[in-house]
Amino acid sequence: MISETLASEFNISSKQSEDLINLIKDGNTIPFINSYRKELTNSLSYDSLQKFSEKLDYLKKLEKRKEEVTESIKNKEKLTDEIKKIIDESETLIEVDDIYNQYVEEKETKTESSKKKTLSKLANIIRFQQTEIPIEEIAKDFISKDEGIETIEDAISGSQDIIAGIVADNADFRYLIRKITLEEGKIITEPIQKEESSVYEIYYDHSEDIYNIASHKVLAINRGESEGFLKVKIEAPKDEIISYLNRHTLIDRSDNYSQDYNVVTKTYIEEAILNSYDRLIAPSIEKEIREYLTNRAEDKSIEIFSDNLEHLLMQSPTKNKVILGWYPSLYASSKLAVLDKEGKILKTSIANPLGSENNIDETKKTILDLINEYSIDLIALGDIQDSKKLEQIIANIIQGTEVKYALINQAGASAYSSSALAEIEFPDINKGHRTAISIAKRLQDPLVEFVKVDPKTIGVGQYQHDMNQEKLNESLANIIEKVVNNVGVDLNTASISLLNYVSGIDSAIATDIVRYREDNGLFKSRDELLKLDSIDSEIFKQSAGFLKVYSSDNPLDQTSIHPESYEVAKKLIEKLGYNLDDLFLEDLAIEEINFKDLSDELNVGEETLNSIAIQLKNPEIDPRDNMHKPILRSDTLLIEDLKEGMTMEGMVRNVVDFGAFIDIGVHHDGLIHISKMDKGNFVKHPSDIVSVGDIVKVKILEIDLNKNRIQLSLC
Repeated sequence: MISETLASEFNISSKQSEDLINLIKDGNTIPFINSYRKELTNSLSYDSLQKFSEKLDYLKKLEKRKEEVTESIKNKEKLTDEIKKIIDESETLIEVDDIYNQYVEEKETKTESSKKKTLSKLANIIRFQQTEIPIEEIAKDFISKDEGIETIEDAISGSQDIIAGIVADNADFRYLIRKITLEEGKIITEPIQKEESSVYEIYYDHSEDIYNIASHKVLAINRGESEGFLKVKIEAPKDEIISYLNRHTLIDRSDNYSQDYNVVTKTYIEEAILNSYDRLIAPSIEKEIREYLTNRAEDKSIEIFSDNLEHLLMQSPTKNKVILGWYPSLYASSKLAVLDKEGKILKTSIANPLGSENNIDETKKTILDLINEYSIDLIALGDIQDSKKLEQIIANIIQGTEVKYALINQAGASAYSSSALAEIEFPDINKGHRTAISIAKRLQDPLVEFVKVDPKTIGVGQYQHDMNQEKLNESLANIIEKVVNNVGVDLNTASISLLNYVSGIDSAIATDIVRYREDNGLFKSRDELLKLDSIDSEIFKQSAGFLKVYSSDNPLDQTSIHPESYEVAKKLIEKLGYNLDDLFLEDLAIEEINFKDLSDELNVGEETLNSIAIQLKNPEIDPRDNMHKPILRSDTLLIEDLKEGMTMEGMVRNVVDFGAFIDIGVHHDGLIHISKMDKGNFVKHPSDIVSVGDIVKVKILEIDLNKNRIQLSLC
């Protein structure tokens, strides 16, 4: 059942769905399946495989819940073939829970149970509408002071409560009311104190259709409510709902649907229905819809955050450059660190560029001396609130040289420098210089450095602290895992943080790998991993293909070819007329290879064989090389220098529901609103047009110097 559901949803065969389920069940990771089991997955994309795994988990939870509810109803001796069929055909957890609420009674006190038992007969007389005797007369027989039924009114009211409960528990009713409310209802927000100013004023006396409300608005409303500025309610089409409940509860005795109802019971039933909706159904449905809106908004925001993070991590590394990392401070000395082309620390220093002219002159001498001594190519300046002052100084210093500078997002770098990881990596270097090193490395290799910090601190999301943290952390970890394994890792230089995201490796194993390097020197082959007690054959299988060993005598260890395919790779090399030592087969015309015939001959899948050939042609291929490179500058620009109508180049810093923030070199990011992204054409979401790290051409529409706001349009 689960296999068939997944096969249909992901447009694969039942056999492929079953194979994929078994791969996941056997502990294979998504990166491993994506890279080395393509034939079994119909070459599903990485994202599709991840969604397949998530949907598989959901369906398993759904099946377990169905079993629990079936057993609970069976224990109540209420299970019928029809109810079992309804449970089996339910497609969501909410549907199953509706059935549970309908057939499994809540716990009641003895008094409540006795009273309900006494009044259930009266409730049935009213509900089934087959009496002509006035209900007041019938109710006299149900008065019982011992059970708290002291008057006729108590008896009638109690029986109506029973009817209200029956109406509220009806799964079909709840399904339709939920549907009507979602499709036709509104979310209403009002200020708790109208005269009080707040950032939520746009939501004072605000109304919006539920089905159409944007994710960022839901999260903003939630925050405004939690901070005590907003009252929030769901407004449903109540008249339509009550009319529906009446029509489906009252018995029409006519043959032509002319609404010939029993006048003796009609009023009591209508009152019970109204009571059921106001007291039981509406609050419950409102809670469900608020949860639904929040979950939907969180899922969308997590999707945006994850997409932004992926593009940030996939930024092109700056290779073969000597970099000066500059950790700026407006109150103390700036910390400096020089890194060579491989990222090794050459020098740490300090500078005091602010204050007197003498300080500026000394800083200029310090920087120029470092540039000349170490042949510095680039300066990586941490981006802070007033970094423009330092940019102007740097632009002046490098004038007449070939050196350029880049503004680097330093969010989380300071926290990293105080962490236990930083203590392990740089035990003899102070925190400030560790931060300078981190800033330089973020320009040199963003992926290697950003994996060391909490991704929520990097600033490429929206309302990330207001959402389900477990769900957010899991999604972000999946994205980091995806990128790390897509790029690959140098086994002999990777940090614990980076190794921790390699397929099959956890923090304990990553620590063991680093300790092994420290005790035994560099790894000389992939097979050497099996000398570690924490790595067995299964962990080796999951991880080996993503760990490259450039010091190995086996050239294949430097590629992304999995060791299980080495023999196939060697045979392919021989078939193509090369030797194993010819690692870079740059003249290899892959498009001319008949992979179908070769795959039959070598007993391996076509997709796997094609992947091997690509690695043989260029084992050092880095998917980040095709991404946008950071903007390098030689001079600075102030917001006061901008003019409306100017066109310029900028880098996308963050993408959110309502637009994108663009770094145009004046510290204050400009905003391209979603309405200004495609020359007035409808844009479903900004991420359809731009991504974090993109270099874009923009036009300045409006400048507000008082609020440091810049409105842009995409050219």
